[in-house]
Amino acid sequence: MTLTSAAITDVIRQGVPASEDSGFLVESVTEHGVVCRLPYNDRHLRPGGTLSGPSMMTLADAAMYAAVLARLGRIEMAVTQNLNINFLARPRPADLVAEAEILKMGRRTVVLDVKIFSAGSPEVVAHATGTYSLPPPGKG
Repeated sequence: MTLTSAAITDVIRQGVPASEDSGFLVESVTEHGVVCRLPYNDRHLRPGGTLSGPSMMTLADAAMYAAVLARLGRIEMAVTQNLNINFLARPRPADLVAEAEILKMGRRTVVLDVKIFSAGSPEVVAHATGTYSLPPPGKG
């Protein structure tokens, strides 16, 4: 059972109300994952005028969750088990776009890959990998 990008955005905004304040949204569901966007906001800046690491980490985690929901449906109790991120380049002051892909879907664990870009640029500014733990059947 797959969900639409709008339905996934709604599930995330209902479960994590702060995501609505950020403007986070799932733009599209792809064959292997999702594309998500975090709109630019001065609140995401850190000293030096660059977008903050915590903003990129939040986007990566939300994109992974969105990819799990896109594949499995409304499993709200899927939770982050591990998140590793490498900051590769200074992001431009623009929206951040995340492409999340499921690498391996197990019965209880999902392994994911996320690439983050400044909107309109092909350069990867951050790369994250992570795992999500799935609830036991019937506990979703």
